[in-house]
Amino acid sequence: MTAVPHRIGVIGGGRMGGGIAQVFAAAGAHVTVVESSPQAADTARARIADSLERAVQRGKSNADPADVLSRLDLVPDVSELPEEADLVVEAVPEITALKADVLTAVEQVVSARTVLATNTSSLSVSELSAALEHPERFLGMHFFNPVPASKMVEVVTSPATSDTVRDQVLGYVGALGKKDVLVRDSPGFATSRLGVLLGLEAIRMLEEGVADADAIDTAMELGYGHPMGPLRSTDLVGLDVRLAIADHLHRTLGDRFAPPQLLRDKVTAGQLGRKTGQGFHAWPR
Repeated sequence: MTAVPHRIGVIGGGRMGGGIAQVFAAAGAHVTVVESSPQAADTARARIADSLERAVQRGKSNADPADVLSRLDLVPDVSELPEEADLVVEAVPEITALKADVLTAVEQVVSARTVLATNTSSLSVSELSAALEHPERFLGMHFFNPVPASKMVEVVTSPATSDTVRDQVLGYVGALGKKDVLVRDSPGFATSRLGVLLGLEAIRMLEEGVADADAIDTAMELGYGHPMGPLRSTDLVGLDVRLAIADHLHRTLGDRFAPPQLLRDKVTAGQLGRKTGQGFHAWPR
């Protein structure tokens, strides 16, 4: 098994980026997180510290939170990433131009041996790789929320990704104690394509009055053994995130991914799921 990378960078310290930073630091890597403002950096560190404490309290981890946090640095700019990082993962919002700009900036800072990865859940890895000088060292690492509890990482290769880089990243995933799912670049990959389709149909059922949100979720949890129903899952991901993915898949794969009006209405109303306290379900704040 490939060892955990010695030093990695993570661009973005939100729920996804912070979770990615946490699992690598907990596995022994030294992690540098780029967050543009001191307030965002403080929030990211506090969220990671709280997650580590809760994992210990629940018996999910025996790692010393203080020890893990000692391997975590937060910096305000990509230029402060370690040049000799083994891996840099960007976890910024799902906007192709933004991700491409971040990745090209990272490429100017790190060494030629550094592997670059995007945490996109649906955007084209091939399109992002076209902006890079060395696309052979780039691929997708689609982590799932919440990252520390998730058991898998979807690894997405483009035609340009080298076999060596692919195998190196598969090893990193295994070293984190997670299972890899290897897919080729395609709209929505495997997970988002199937997960979004199920979620959109559940929203349509709610919109049509087939059943309430709790009944729809319970039916899938108890009837089909899903750990979380499609509407609760949408709340966890974020309704705005799911809408953006659905819009992208609608453009690329056709009308079966057309977002229901109810989803658009809730996003417009700011009911984005767990992060706002209200989505298809109410969530404690």
